Amino acid sequence: MFMSKHPFNEGTKLAQIFTILADGEWHCGKHELPGTQPAKAIQIIRQNGFSIENKTTFCATCKDKTVHRRLVSTEPTQQSFARQQFPAQLRKRVLQHYKNIEAITLREMIPNELEVDHRFPQVRWSKNEEFDPNMSESQLHGKFQLLTRQHNLWKSRYCENCQKTGERGTFIGINFFSDGGPLWNKSIAPDNEKGCHGCFWYNPDEWRNALNSLIDEGGRD
Repeated sequence: MFMSKHPFNEGTKLAQIFTILADGEWHCGKHELPGTQPAKAIQIIRQNGFSIENKTTFCATCKDKTVHRRLVSTEPTQQSFARQQFPAQLRKRVLQHYKNIEAITLREMIPNELEVDHRFPQVRWSKNEEFDPNMSESQLHGKFQLLTRQHNLWKSRYCENCQKTGERGTFIGINFFSDGGPLWNKSIAPDNEKGCHGCFWYNPDEWRNALNSLIDEGGRD
């Protein structure tokens, strides 16, 4: 595949992954792409306008079914929506708002163990995000949550698969959605946040509360 100029800084994981995928062939994400969690790098490459396809297939090297990825073109195929630098003032507000409590485990953690996560995943963005460090508490709560790095990558894998296949992510195999069902509602545009409502990864608190209410109702019967 023709590549007029490398789009990422030499020596970075992004550049390494992009170079591997630049031949246009399918590559196993488990043993061919650097790092144990390539999903985040793949997401950033997509945000820069590049189209990457996924498929799950048997890998002769890994002796298992793994996620394979293929770069459609070494030239951007869509507008770039690269993430802007997250303002330090806003990060501090998010940490204070949630009292340093991680959304999935409900554990209070030290700030450097936490990442500010956008509830609406970047893989579905259709325009650059805008930051307002002075947004209201309710706006902040609706837009962000706190996750560990590992959990953020975990979420990214589910959101990436959802964007590709329309199959919404579950949590530890629990096939429950507080709103909607296991598939993305086709009447909702791919870049409409409403399609994420009811998914555990979009809002673990709402999901957990809805499931507990359902359990309580069943216990009273």
